[in-house]
Amino acid sequence: MSEVKQASTRPSLLGVFKEIFNWYPSAYPSEERNFCKVFGYEKCYQNVPEFQSTDPITDQTNISNAYVSGLKEDFGLYGNELNYFNVCYFTAYVVFQVPGLLLMSRPSLARWLLPGLEVLWGICTFAQSRVTNVHQIYALRFLVGALEAPVFAGTHFILGSWYSGPELFKRAGAWFICNPLGSMVSGYLQAAAYTNLSGVAGMPGWRWLFIIDGIFTIPVALIGFIIFPGIPDSPRPFYLSESDISLAKERAARAKIRRPGKLGLDVFKRTFKRWRIWVFILCYACMIISSYPSSYMNLWLKAEGYSVTQINQLPTVVYAITIVASWLGATLASIYPPWIIYTLASICVLFSTLCMIVWTIPTALKFFAWYLFGVSGCLSPILYSTVNTIVKDDSEERALIMGSMMTFGYSFNIWVPLLLFPTAGPDGAPRWRKGWPVTFVFYFLLWAGFIAAFLIHRRDQRKNKSADSDQSDEDGETVVVDGEDTKISTG
Repeated sequence: MSEVKQASTRPSLLGVFKEIFNWYPSAYPSEERNFCKVFGYEKCYQNVPEFQSTDPITDQTNISNAYVSGLKEDFGLYGNELNYFNVCYFTAYVVFQVPGLLLMSRPSLARWLLPGLEVLWGICTFAQSRVTNVHQIYALRFLVGALEAPVFAGTHFILGSWYSGPELFKRAGAWFICNPLGSMVSGYLQAAAYTNLSGVAGMPGWRWLFIIDGIFTIPVALIGFIIFPGIPDSPRPFYLSESDISLAKERAARAKIRRPGKLGLDVFKRTFKRWRIWVFILCYACMIISSYPSSYMNLWLKAEGYSVTQINQLPTVVYAITIVASWLGATLASIYPPWIIYTLASICVLFSTLCMIVWTIPTALKFFAWYLFGVSGCLSPILYSTVNTIVKDDSEERALIMGSMMTFGYSFNIWVPLLLFPTAGPDGAPRWRKGWPVTFVFYFLLWAGFIAAFLIHRRDQRKNKSADSDQSDEDGETVVVDGEDTKISTG
């Protein structure tokens, strides 16, 4: 795969602006630029699952919007039921992560798994509009969590199977914007449903939100069976020629992206012996714990007495900022060292969290702090792109690490919110006297873990380069053939 080299000197402002939009570098051969363009059109489908809320954060927004728009009053939910909804969801989400990601790494399944899950997810979404008691909500939240489990990390895995280097960072950032866009649209849809659809067909507005989500989902999920690409070794979609697939495999070989090999217990043995899985699951756990409260600005607005329409619409500014941060931050990380962008974004969210710890601040500053949390949108795509970059030498290990990151990270959402972020009580939402200080600590640990991964990887690169130089004459040349390292004697 062709990778654009970062300039050794600091680029000019105009140079940075040009590089942000330089998705198909002129240095690429014409056939490679054409391939990237064709595959880029298809990548739009990969954005749809995020836009349709098949993502944990966006799904939290949907149920939270429904909760503050009438679900709470209709079912008499005046305790911690909102947290229990999330517990059911995240329990299933963490259980099915690793199995789902390992299945996604199989070429024969990679094309069909995500669209199939989308169809079932759409059915469950429709069903949430017809619930008659809280126990049905608990059951459906569990099913939704199970169906969504491999979608988020799995799509990052798919991107990392086709792209590397600056290509990957740019496309991961562009793909990730549909996560906050889905949350943003959810707020507007719920406000519109509450205003215009309440009472239609005898149903309150919050039920119509789930109906609308389901209407969006099913048709696109069915289209996915035709156009979703899987990985380069999957059955070829109609819009890619045999030469396109050959070029994709050649690009992967140039970037040293290991093609899928055998899937067995050995993947666990070799993965757990290396540092990568331990550092990255620690980073993601810190990210999940720290990001939990920032998605509940609507609870603060409700406590302050804002109208239902305002409660649904004002938080969408956070998602608008997240959209820009996801795309721009990840893109800049393809131009500058990623740790610099990560550090700047971390400073922003640490400042916002500090404002929430103090709490008694001017309302304008409180709004600013809530909105500044949107800058955290670049943290996830940069982290996942870094995982794809560092672990590109082992496809199965990469899938296991990504699944483990989600499993370990979201397992904290099963119990941490009940202790640190309760809905009711003296330490409840949105004040969270215990939760906000813990959030500050874990945002810092997230930054420290990312920097540690960067430094350790750089150390490993220096060691490997030195070892390769010492052994090159004796060992010959190593090439990748059908996903395996093969030595060719130069003697």
